[in-house]
Amino acid sequence: MSNRIVYTQPSITELEHEYVLDAVKNGWGAKCYDYINRFEQQFANYLGVKHALATSSCTGAMQLGLAAAGIGAGDEVILADTNWIATVAPVVHLGANPVFVDILPDSWCLDPLKVEQAITQRTKAIIATHLYGNLCEMTALRSLAAKYQLLLIEDAAEALGSEYHGQKAGSIGAFGTFSFHGTKTMTTGEGGMFVTNDSNLYERVLTLSNHGRSRHQTKQFWPDEIGYKFKMSNIQAALGCAQLERIDELVGAKRKVFSRYKMLLSNYTELMLNPEPNGRLNSYWMPTVVFSKKSGIKQEQLISAFQKENIDARVFFWPLSSLPMFTTKPENQQAYDIAQRAINLPSYPQLTESEQQRIVQVISALLC
Repeated sequence: MSNRIVYTQPSITELEHEYVLDAVKNGWGAKCYDYINRFEQQFANYLGVKHALATSSCTGAMQLGLAAAGIGAGDEVILADTNWIATVAPVVHLGANPVFVDILPDSWCLDPLKVEQAITQRTKAIIATHLYGNLCEMTALRSLAAKYQLLLIEDAAEALGSEYHGQKAGSIGAFGTFSFHGTKTMTTGEGGMFVTNDSNLYERVLTLSNHGRSRHQTKQFWPDEIGYKFKMSNIQAALGCAQLERIDELVGAKRKVFSRYKMLLSNYTELMLNPEPNGRLNSYWMPTVVFSKKSGIKQEQLISAFQKENIDARVFFWPLSSLPMFTTKPENQQAYDIAQRAINLPSYPQLTESEQQRIVQVISALLC
């Protein structure tokens, strides 16, 4: 049997080894925050935002941001039905009610028309998830947020490096969140980042992230409120610093992998790949193939075909409303339909052209 092709893996070099070893050897005592502070500042600079706070995960960053913004019991938060559970979990944990709306058929991101139809007097926020590197319609969503005085939040966990008309994904809304899980374009193993240009919101997040201890409190170990513990370690941040120094290389490598897929699949009219409309740059975190309805190809066939060839492939996200803890919303037709005929393809900087040809051969065999 051919060697297994995994769906993703990080790119780690001697630079990462050097920084992490330095943090392990020397990053203690007075130096225990050195790499964290450096990582946060460099990440803010990369995005072009005022503030960045390193966290234990993107989920933690989202919960901190929502809590700091006052989202709580009885509030409604609108988000795409096509999503990973991590986006909605903080909404539920804070006692708010998630409202799932349908997606656009081309970007697989929030449909602004459906968003507006879902707004009520209890709506407090919209979470715009940039799916698989694809970008939400931020101009339309910003207009809605301004019109109805709502908080527009960016879940940019999967879109590090993507750009919307010159602005980095995650830097456009009231706040943005990022993931550095081992599957992401850059990694800290586990980890995330909260970013914002709102200094008041940042101060609230900073306090909540440190067990409710304000940095202006003069008493030692004196929390002013109940907070959270979603911190990133200095060792993780050291890895993040090295990865961030290579971010253009890493995003460029992901784009190169996608470009190869696009070329190898160019003759198949029954397929749709991640879009890159004018004025946008897609970092293509997860190249995705959506088969046409006419092809008759379903998710079960896709998974089986790839498993047979010893290739990892990921299912398209199930609609959140289809999960047992939520109420089914079959009216979100795009979310329910696309999930049944789509698959995420392997993608990482070390993926070779010959491996991509193996992957494409599976697709080709299904369409013949």
